[in-house]
Amino acid sequence: MNSAVSFLIFFFVLPLVLADLQVGFYDSTCPQAESIVQQVVQIAFSKDPSITAAFLRMHFHDCFVRGCDASILIDPTKNNSSEKVAGPNQTVRGYNVIDKAKKSLEAACPLTVSCADIITLATRDGVALAGGPNYTVPTGRRDGLVSNPDDVNLPGPGISVSGALSSFTDKGMDINEMVTLLGAHTVGFAHCFFFSDRFSPPDPSMDPTLFAKLNKTCAKKASATVFLDQSTAFTFDNQFYNQILLKKGILQIDQELALDNSTASIVSGFASNGIGFQDSFAKAMVKLGSIEVLVGNAGEIRKSCSAFNKKKKGVF
Repeated sequence: MNSAVSFLIFFFVLPLVLADLQVGFYDSTCPQAESIVQQVVQIAFSKDPSITAAFLRMHFHDCFVRGCDASILIDPTKNNSSEKVAGPNQTVRGYNVIDKAKKSLEAACPLTVSCADIITLATRDGVALAGGPNYTVPTGRRDGLVSNPDDVNLPGPGISVSGALSSFTDKGMDINEMVTLLGAHTVGFAHCFFFSDRFSPPDPSMDPTLFAKLNKTCAKKASATVFLDQSTAFTFDNQFYNQILLKKGILQIDQELALDNSTASIVSGFASNGIGFQDSFAKAMVKLGSIEVLVGNAGEIRKSCSAFNKKKKGVF
């Protein structure tokens, strides 16, 4: 895919301060912070445009466990486990790009920019490069001091709409924001084992032609991958919603969004209004990035994103 992806830049009226997060938080302490992250992401995207989906998943998995504190980035050690080894995080990727951004930031502004902010900024930049909205991101998050695999309890791909909504409302997000954020599935792919239960017996909610195609692909290898958006896999647009209206959702939860009475009208609205979807997505992402953040003197600014600072040794 050509790395020079054209995209529209949308400007949204968003609050300049969320909790103690601020737009331009690093303007005086590390003015080049956002541009450094952007440059690293651009290089990664030019080599692999699916990195956008990787960042979106990482961001979601981080924020839904102990808040947006980069706890997902901690490597397990001989004596301590971490969120990375939890089942839902086994296929999370993109850690190397975050590490590259952190290394560049440490060279420019030592112990200044948090890993939690790097994830948030990298996700925003990845979305923009894929053709999505280039929204303003408030920063000022601090990195957490705990990473425990037992804390990882995320809504799975086979969950019901009501079950997923319960997880989102627990984090202060509503049904419209849930449907909006699941629209991130318009980019990226899924391993067959995430939806293999839809094959036997055949799921009547799946388009027969798509069923035959997926069944053939997945029969060869359970770890095989398929695009979640069968039309524009690397472009951040609203085609995901049009596809689930045609019963072409890959994951069970995706298809259920178009069938459930509580979400069907939202899906139809986004399917017919691409700009409206991008507007809603930008706002929902800013809200997602504010979940249970650590600010001020809480937590720490890690020197390395994959390990707690040495002064905190023993705290896990």
